[in-house]
Amino acid sequence: MSDNEQDASFERTNANILITGTPGTGKSTLAELVSEATGLNYINVGELVKEKGLHEGFDQEFQSYILDDDKVIDELEQVVSKGGNIIDFHSCDLFPERWFDLVLVLRTDNTILYNRLEKRGYSQKKITENIESEIFQVILEEARESYSNEIVVELQSNTIQDMESNASRIEQWIDNYKAKH
Repeated sequence: MSDNEQDASFERTNANILITGTPGTGKSTLAELVSEATGLNYINVGELVKEKGLHEGFDQEFQSYILDDDKVIDELEQVVSKGGNIIDFHSCDLFPERWFDLVLVLRTDNTILYNRLEKRGYSQKKITENIESEIFQVILEEARESYSNEIVVELQSNTIQDMESNASRIEQWIDNYKAKH
């Protein structure tokens, strides 16, 4: 496939949105809210990995699956090429830049994040790793390095009001996108 054919295959009338951030920042909740309000297809990559076996095994130390990037990309390619998706995942650098029209990085205050992760039953090691990731803005920097700065947006996700405001903002963005395409 030539570059022009590949570019043409990703011209879409419905947007693809990536919602990313440290575990516990509210990605799934926000993605579900926006999906319900807009009708966009919601894809939780973590669940997809488990459901379809898109991994290379389980890491006991970190209590998480070892992602098989190629299997994930192959599984999502056709769905994403059509547009109209909200992708939810805690990482973003494995996805091709052409897939997304908007990349949202959720950020949460460390105390709030700590409490959320503790309620999930995360080990102290896993909590510490995720808090450090949030402090050092690992996911935000990953997004800025992987995608055009024009499509990367950092959103605070500390309260229900933040969540509602973020959902409303995304819905407005989707309306604007549809009007232009």
